[in-house]
Amino acid sequence: MLTSLKRVGLCFGLAALIGIPSVFIIGRFVFVNKMFSPIISLLRPVSPLAWQPLGLLLFKAANPAAIWAIFICSIWPMIINTAVGMTRVPQDYLNVARVLNFSEWKVMTKVLFPAVLPYMLTGVRLSISTAWLVIVAAEMLTGGTGIGFWVWDAWNNLKV
Repeated sequence: MLTSLKRVGLCFGLAALIGIPSVFIIGRFVFVNKMFSPIISLLRPVSPLAWQPLGLLLFKAANPAAIWAIFICSIWPMIINTAVGMTRVPQDYLNVARVLNFSEWKVMTKVLFPAVLPYMLTGVRLSISTAWLVIVAAEMLTGGTGIGFWVWDAWNNLKV
């Protein structure tokens, strides 16, 4: 159980560390949004179980493959919800920031972040639940340790 908790914490932390700032950049600049939107739309619906063999192929080890699958599946809810929040920021807020001659950093921290925070927290909540769902499947497939392995091992040994 502790191994699963560490994996989920690590993957969720990486997803938040990479996902949230990247969406602020994607949502703020139209060119970057147009560049990454098709990639996100293409990769988001891929099943967690489909990421696992790709992780095994890339990393050639079970633990990094499980971490990869959990990370890649838990980043999408954060990205999508934060992106929706970025599109829902009223244009008046950005116009006021422009009139007040805010720097880009100040626009991000004083205008966009507070406006997007409810959407971002919804994405974080969905991400953590996705990470817990994926950890069970990933550990069932990779074996070794963790809650998924424990459940699968109990099932195989008829200790339900």
